Amino acid sequence: MDFSLLLVVAVAVTGLIWLLDSVWWSKRRQQGLALVGGDARGRESGVASGNASGHEAGGGESAATRTTAKEPWLVDYARSFFPVLLVVLVLRSFVVEPFQIPSGSMRPTLEIGDFILVNKFTYGLRLPVTNTEIVDLGEPERGDVMVFRFPKDPSVNFIKRVIGLPGDRIRYEGKQLYINGEAVTKQLVDESNIDQLNEVLLEENLGDTTHPIYNDFRDPGPQMRELRVPEGHYFMMGDNRDHSNDSRYWGFVPEENIVGEAFAVWMHWNGGLPSFSEVRVID
Repeated sequence: MDFSLLLVVAVAVTGLIWLLDSVWWSKRRQQGLALVGGDARGRESGVASGNASGHEAGGGESAATRTTAKEPWLVDYARSFFPVLLVVLVLRSFVVEPFQIPSGSMRPTLEIGDFILVNKFTYGLRLPVTNTEIVDLGEPERGDVMVFRFPKDPSVNFIKRVIGLPGDRIRYEGKQLYINGEAVTKQLVDESNIDQLNEVLLEENLGDTTHPIYNDFRDPGPQMRELRVPEGHYFMMGDNRDHSNDSRYWGFVPEENIVGEAFAVWMHWNGGLPSFSEVRVID
C-alpha cells in the first residue's frame, strides 16, 4: 500500500469538496434559504390575526429554515479533515517522515524494531508519489545513513549507509573496503560475540564519519572487484557487512530514488511495550 498516494488522494478529495461547497453548494443552500423565507413570509401575511395562528406560522418558517441551511455531512467532514490531512502531507513529504527498521542489515547502528525519523529536505525537496526533485538543497555525503527506493522494486524502501559517491572507485575484498584505491581504516572494539553470534564489532572511519560495523570472520562473504560509481548514482552498504543485501548484490542507487537522510531513533518496539530509552541521534 502506497501511503503517500492515499494521503495525496485524501487531501485532493476533501479539498475539492470544500472548494465546491465554498463556490457553489453553499450559494445554492443560501438561495434555498431565501426562497423558504419568502414563502414563509407570504403565508404569514395571509393568516388571520390571532396568537395561535401567528405562532404556527412562525414555527413553520423556523423548521424550514433549519432544514435548508443545514450543511451536508460530507461537507462537514471535508471541512474538518482537509486542514489536518494537508498539514500531515506537507510535513511527511517535505520535512520529516517516520520509518520502522524491519531487518538487521544495519546492526549495530540500527536494530530490528527501531523507529527512525528521516529528514526529507537534506538532499532537496521532492514531490510525493512521483519523488521528482523540485528544489536542490544538497547531495548525499559519504557516511550518511540514507533511505531510498529499492532500484529493483521502487515500492519498497531500503536503508543503508552511503559508501560510494558518483565517480568513486569501490572494491571489497577479504572483508576490507577500498575507496579510490585506499583501504578504509577500522579498529577492533569487541570480539566477545564471536563464539555465540560469529560476529566481531569494529569501528570504521569513513571520511568524517566514525561508525560501528559487524564482521563475521567465519563467513568469507562476497568478494567484489573494483567498480566505478556512475554519475548520478550511489554505492550503498549495510553496517552488518556480512548479512546485508546491498549494492554488492544489486548495484547502484540512482539519485531519483533518494528518500532522505535518517537522523534519529525516536522509539523501539519489538512486540511488547514501546521503549523510549534508546532515543538517540544516528551516526
